Amino acid sequence: MFNLSINDLDKKIWEEELNEFVPQKIYDVHTHIYQWKSNLDKNKNNGPYKYQGENYENVSYELLDQIDHQLFPGRNVERLSFPFPYNYPCDFNNSNDYVSTQTNNHKRSDNLILINPKMDKTEIINHLESSKAVGFKPYRTYSKTGDITNCKITDFLPEHQIAIANEKGLIIMMHLSKKDGVADDENINDLIFLSEKYPSTKWILAHCARSYSAWGIEKAAKKLRNLKNIWYDCSTVCESDALNALYTGVGVDRVMYGSDDMIGPMRGKYISFGMAWSNINENNHSLKLDHCDHRMTFIRYEQLRAMKRGSRQIGLSEKQKKALFYDTAKNLVDSVKSRNKI
Repeated sequence: MFNLSINDLDKKIWEEELNEFVPQKIYDVHTHIYQWKSNLDKNKNNGPYKYQGENYENVSYELLDQIDHQLFPGRNVERLSFPFPYNYPCDFNNSNDYVSTQTNNHKRSDNLILINPKMDKTEIINHLESSKAVGFKPYRTYSKTGDITNCKITDFLPEHQIAIANEKGLIIMMHLSKKDGVADDENINDLIFLSEKYPSTKWILAHCARSYSAWGIEKAAKKLRNLKNIWYDCSTVCESDALNALYTGVGVDRVMYGSDDMIGPMRGKYISFGMAWSNINENNHSLKLDHCDHRMTFIRYEQLRAMKRGSRQIGLSEKQKKALFYDTAKNLVDSVKSRNKI
């Protein structure tokens, strides 16, 4: 069972660095709600997601509320939630049904459906209507090529599915593939082509367009900044340079807060080095340091530190900060709900 235990280090970071930075109202645009049983892999207890089975088999809306109550004391949090994208075999019906039962009982919440390239229009429309979802969550592990590392966007999100989003003006939460992420020329060209061909589709490029370090978004921003139907969430990005590059490259008005829970409440940090990035945590690094306090804090707090420090160059105003944490995401989601009478 997952145990969120806040220690003196966490309290110090929150009180001294983050409390004044984080506004009272928050719209978390990137959260996962799921059940471990939706992962149908017979070897899942030894697979890449075994930490979920060991720590939190069922993530409910109430659990996310409890976590936010502890990590964001005194804040009011609304959220956009969607299933965890387990590798095939995955129970997509249960994944989407569970999220909708959790979110539809809360006025302060919205949801996306998890899709794969095998789904036709009828199946997707049925999922959308039954769950009252505002869009899709595709994922690279469902690539029809079988290559989850270097697949194109349309390998795991075919155009007939993008056309549905365009027809209804829906959100697509996009986690880019390829080793260079958003800096990959094919990804850049595809984003330009698809956003122009399907102008009513609302793209959210997750994790700063999967640019955990500055160089990726620095390369792509000048080509993507004028695309008015692309937004970015900064979930789990812990490098202030990457956030600064995003704010200055595409404009802070296109950026939204996201937690990527249940990753955010884990201890550790996403770090960049060379042309790479990775997660360090208490399980893969033992840092017994005598010269300083070697304890790790929450990934969410490291992300918030980066969001704050990355904004120094632009001098983030209170209005911009409010938009970053709430207004931009809320207005985006509400525009979809209004158009589709959700």
